[in-house]
Amino acid sequence: MSTSQKGVEFQDFLPTMANKLGGEGLIGELCNGFQLLMDVDRGLITFESLKRNAALLGLQGLKDDELRSMLSEGDMDGDGALNQMEFCVMMFRLSPDLMEESEVWLEDALQQEFNDL
Repeated sequence: MSTSQKGVEFQDFLPTMANKLGGEGLIGELCNGFQLLMDVDRGLITFESLKRNAALLGLQGLKDDELRSMLSEGDMDGDGALNQMEFCVMMFRLSPDLMEESEVWLEDALQQEFNDL
């Protein structure tokens, strides 16, 4: 599925990754992605670190205001940067198919818990 948001178009590969890696594997890969993009000194994805590493995501052509928009999309605490949790939540929110699959995973996990009681 291709998604376009504020002029930025991307292919949503998260559902495919989730199917191949499972829930824990997907979270691990998201954490790896965070590590690639973060400012090592601050432990956050900042505008500067995102701009410096945008090519790793194939986003080298984005303008500064588009990169800032990406940051503000996930910045829940208003500090102008993304911590690891904000990054992972944003990635899930940007993947509608993955959000639907997450509900199924949660229902399956809850059912398994009830069966084990």
